[in-house]
Amino acid sequence: MEETVRYSLTEEAGDSDDRSGGGGGGSRRELRKRRRNRSRGHTSSSSDEDIEEEDEEEEEEEEEEDEQALDEWLDSELKELGCPGWRAVPELRAREIGRGLPHFTPRACGARGLVQRFKLQGSLEKHSGCVNTLHFNSSGSRLASGSDDLKVIIWDWTRKRAVLEFETGHKSNVFQAKFLPHSGDSTLVMCARDGQIRLADLSATQRCKSTKKVAQHKGAAHKLALDPDSPCFFLSAGEDAVVYGIDLRLDRPATKLVVTKENDKKVGLYTIYVNPARTDEFAVGGRDQYVRIYDQRKINENENNGVLKKFCPQHLVTSESKTNITCLVYSHNGTELLASYNDEDIYLFDTSHSDGAEYMKHYKGHRNNATVKGVNFYGPRDEFVVSGSDCGHIYLWEKNSARIVQFMEGDKGGVVNCLEPHPHLPVLATSGLDHDVKIWAPTAETPTGLRGLKEVMKKNKRERDEDSVRHGDQYDTQLLWFLMRHMRHRRPQRSRRGEAGGPEGDSDESWSSPDSSDEEETGPDHVQCMSS
Repeated sequence: MEETVRYSLTEEAGDSDDRSGGGGGGSRRELRKRRRNRSRGHTSSSSDEDIEEEDEEEEEEEEEEDEQALDEWLDSELKELGCPGWRAVPELRAREIGRGLPHFTPRACGARGLVQRFKLQGSLEKHSGCVNTLHFNSSGSRLASGSDDLKVIIWDWTRKRAVLEFETGHKSNVFQAKFLPHSGDSTLVMCARDGQIRLADLSATQRCKSTKKVAQHKGAAHKLALDPDSPCFFLSAGEDAVVYGIDLRLDRPATKLVVTKENDKKVGLYTIYVNPARTDEFAVGGRDQYVRIYDQRKINENENNGVLKKFCPQHLVTSESKTNITCLVYSHNGTELLASYNDEDIYLFDTSHSDGAEYMKHYKGHRNNATVKGVNFYGPRDEFVVSGSDCGHIYLWEKNSARIVQFMEGDKGGVVNCLEPHPHLPVLATSGLDHDVKIWAPTAETPTGLRGLKEVMKKNKRERDEDSVRHGDQYDTQLLWFLMRHMRHRRPQRSRRGEAGGPEGDSDESWSSPDSSDEEETGPDHVQCMSS
């Protein structure tokens, strides 16, 4: 039997290949073509047939050169991994005699050996649209999912059974649904493309008593950020560039904290996250290349637009291409910040560094172009970085070495967007354009051989180069969503509300701030696969 070789993708800050993307085949091909056309402008003796033959020969040579350059780039990036530091049998023996007992579970959950044995355990199937959001409750016994079908489902995921399904009251794609901490799983907050921030009141008897709107953005609201210490306060961010602080104890819960701007131009937001160690701080990202950190106690929009710190990879600061941040997330102790860029890569920043500091690590090989894609840490001490990809695969990198340690086929629909680690167990929930939720656990008999990784990376790289040549500018968000809708087969009309047992009370009574607007509610029907 051939020895399986595990590969990794490494990148350190400041690597010049990083700026060019390694291959650059598409760009070089266009440059050669322009030179060839200019040279022909000085000679008119060749016949059309001769010119066509020369073109074909030169294009074949160029394709071979580009393929060779791409192979050389992959060989330089992929390196063999060493033996994992955690070994199951010695650790189990030590546990049996009482050694290292308190540390066994976190060490096991953060072990590369288990991550490399991830295997699909099954699917949770009940939604009739793309699944855009996943969230475990604090104990990990329940999993909430939200979808384009405008419903939220609470799952007993171990038994693959839906314990509660309810209509959210949203009028367009549900982008996020989260259990509020310390609420006994009785309160769920949601946001959607219609810009509404809604609250669902759940009962202990597995039913939804009511849903209520608590804030309204003037554009789509993609993400909510929870305060890990509070059952009644959270943040929301929208494409209107506004961040709301929402306190459910107040008569009018929504308070505008800041309008995100670069100079005098508003920056629409796709993502927001609260620092778990310093809950007054939060980070946002959206329609430009900057990660912005704010402190709720010190926001003064007359000074630096209220921003405490900004981070961005230096090569993107002066880049002509317009880059978006689709998702960002803090580490468990708030010392690190992970940001995923649209049709670019994933970068790790140190939050203790000064304003404008360069990234520490760089993770690549996937592709983030077709949807507003998520990224996350995995492991009790954030030992790994996990992301979906347009190629339908799930990538896990070892955080410190930036090496790919796992590579799994996630969605048959082609795009994986959501990745939700279990809070205590070595389990991962994922979703994307498929209408189900997939559960992964380390039950494979042998570690992964990363089979097919090189070919998929090559395909992702080639497509990214070709797109960068064809499209000097990014797609408009609404156009992208429209295209994604028509990439999928048309689905049957959804059943009417009420047939699936909606909440007893469903109120549109607004608790929004005076600056809110309901203009999004009267917009076009929801568009599928606008994943957040």
